[in-house]
Amino acid sequence: MDKRISRLYDEYQNGTVDRRGFIKKLTLLAGSTAAAMSLLSALNSKSAHASSLDDEDVHSEFITYPGASGDVRALLSHPNGEKKLPAVIVIHENRGLQPHIQDVNKRMAREGFLSIAPDALSPLGGTPDDDVDASRNKMRELDGEKTTKDFVAAVKYLKTHPLSTGKVGCTGFCWGGGMTNQVAVNAPDLKAAVPYYGRQPDPEEVPMIKAAVMAHYAGEDERINAGIDAFEKALKEAGVEYQIFIYEGAQHGFNNDSNPTRYHEDAAKLSWKRTIGFFKEKLKA
Repeated sequence: MDKRISRLYDEYQNGTVDRRGFIKKLTLLAGSTAAAMSLLSALNSKSAHASSLDDEDVHSEFITYPGASGDVRALLSHPNGEKKLPAVIVIHENRGLQPHIQDVNKRMAREGFLSIAPDALSPLGGTPDDDVDASRNKMRELDGEKTTKDFVAAVKYLKTHPLSTGKVGCTGFCWGGGMTNQVAVNAPDLKAAVPYYGRQPDPEEVPMIKAAVMAHYAGEDERINAGIDAFEKALKEAGVEYQIFIYEGAQHGFNNDSNPTRYHEDAAKLSWKRTIGFFKEKLKA
């Protein structure tokens, strides 16, 4: 695919270009409106590649659990069977609960976890279908304090779930990485936190973290990486167990394999391997 088209789609996905501007520029690059619509369908197909709710190994269903803002909708996934499992919260990026994160939630279940991917936009009617702009704009309307409490409530939900061993971890990406840090600050029962390229908490909040932390960062992510040193200093001073990994050559969003201009296969695979090993160690019975 033309690199100009991939770059334009990346800008659209990340909010640099709105939908109207994106379609206009895509039409110019494609040569006609019909060709642009065909390209858009192909790009969206790559982006929204999540499988059906159930597959051969994993059962998934949408559930609700009680949060600070009311009932929170979430995708719950687990390996088939009734065995009790360690549990993991998977937190989405700044576009709501998109198919990509639903797929990540199922991947987590395939690794042997009871996993849940809450929709932060639940109090605003949920993540809109096939409208990235609307999702991103809605995310800006959220009440930060209540949203954090909604995700903290997921810890309690998983800790007491009939299929859970009671050990709960949390991971998240981009906006979800920052929220993972906030869950760690506000949920003393959390055992392990794995933020991916997420905004760090205020250093004064770090002593509240009781979970072990594994943080993943992209080498080409100046804005987020500016907070690493202060975060690491606060973690050390507070005596929090932590690991920090920086993946040189990778960009912010490197784990998102539905975004071809951001995805970095080597960084994604290595960070995932580390994440799963970390959860298996910290959440074992």
